[in-house]
Amino acid sequence: MSWDNETGQHTAVWQSEGQHTPPKNVIVADDFTTADAAYLEACAGTGLLYQGDFQNAKQLLSALTRRVDRNRLKRGVTWRDTFHKHRARQIGRANIINKVLVELVDGKCGLGRAPDVQEAVEHALGGPVKGSVVLSLRELTGILGAFEWRRKGVYLSSLDARIHADYGVYSPVRGEYLKLIHEAPLNSPAVAWDIGTGTGVIAAILAHRGVPEVIATDISDRAITCAANNFERLAIQDKVSLVSTSLFPEGKANLIVCNPPWLPAKATSSIEQAVYDPKSQMLKGFLSEVAQHLHPEGEAWLVMSDLAEIIGLRSENDLSNWITDSGLVVAEKRSTVPVHGKANDRSDPLFHVRSKEVTSLYRLKAAS
Repeated sequence: MSWDNETGQHTAVWQSEGQHTPPKNVIVADDFTTADAAYLEACAGTGLLYQGDFQNAKQLLSALTRRVDRNRLKRGVTWRDTFHKHRARQIGRANIINKVLVELVDGKCGLGRAPDVQEAVEHALGGPVKGSVVLSLRELTGILGAFEWRRKGVYLSSLDARIHADYGVYSPVRGEYLKLIHEAPLNSPAVAWDIGTGTGVIAAILAHRGVPEVIATDISDRAITCAANNFERLAIQDKVSLVSTSLFPEGKANLIVCNPPWLPAKATSSIEQAVYDPKSQMLKGFLSEVAQHLHPEGEAWLVMSDLAEIIGLRSENDLSNWITDSGLVVAEKRSTVPVHGKANDRSDPLFHVRSKEVTSLYRLKAAS
């Protein structure tokens, strides 16, 4: 991307986690740029490359966010309509507030009062950052926040340990489904698979429960690296191996566990791929193939929320029909209610349906 200022034309590499194209028009903003003027430019699709004080840039970003959020979302005719309106608004909101841009040179931010961002940026982007790179201030603050969360980790009682999530890898903040995995009957499997491992938390729970060999898979390079680091911290790297693949490794297992994305909608970034599964592709792919990877008397554990059914994104019978069509039966269904923040956030447009959500672990076996 390129922009002009009083010293001439400048160019830089464009960085976007959501793979968005850079703004066609870029102007320089500074500590004297008003929020109203910035809002009008951002709504018109113009990027505002900030050159001034880092804390003032964050204040400008907050002011833009408040202007975007002034008008409350009106509920649709159905909850499905409300969901799609909410998603469209989230995307539109991001398109506006992502127009505040910052430049990094060799991974460093030259704005006044800027924190030391180099280590966090290089960790998020996978290595040293050379030359000039421009990204949204929102993405940069997300990288910094994720780096701090990675340092702290998330404590899980089922492991009596912390799991650390890298940037772009979904953090295991919803402990209720992990408790289901921790407490479900485990029939001494010799080999267990964790499909779509993410941070590696499910694989770690299985190893912690005494499974002698666990294979964890994921298609994301970030997830593979993140999981490997967690296994090493937990000293279980000798029990758990990693395979980079979209679903299953080769061979068969006694237990195959999968916690796929729960909502059939389009993801707009790598982190959202843990939540949104367009047309339920991963869910249907797992169910259609899992039986052929199970040893006789083996089990497949599927962890799912019913939020998609409550909203109307899937019919009430879709999941049961897909299970039956895959030659499987439900041996047991264990359920729990969510305890995360959104379940109690009355300002969330989807609070009414989130408050009714139930998360279940389906123990599946081959139909006799």
